[in-house]
Amino acid sequence: MSSPDKLVYMANQIGKFFVAQGESEAPAAIAEHLKKFWEPRMLTAIFAHLQAGGAGLDPVVRQAIEKLAADHAVV
Repeated sequence: MSSPDKLVYMANQIGKFFVAQGESEAPAAIAEHLKKFWEPRMLTAIFAHLQAGGAGLDPVVRQAIEKLAADHAVV
């Protein structure tokens, strides 16, 4: 499993790609990408990082992870 720093970096890179869709569309697109392509252990780790404060997450990525976590009833 990846460290929180590695996961934050990966999530922020994904966010940079999807932000081109616009700030209103990006969180949903990022959340969908993470849901489709990240394995459950990675999602669990990024949710835990979010609950611990989410240091280093770009704002749009934080929104996406909060949405995904809420959908999974984690947060």
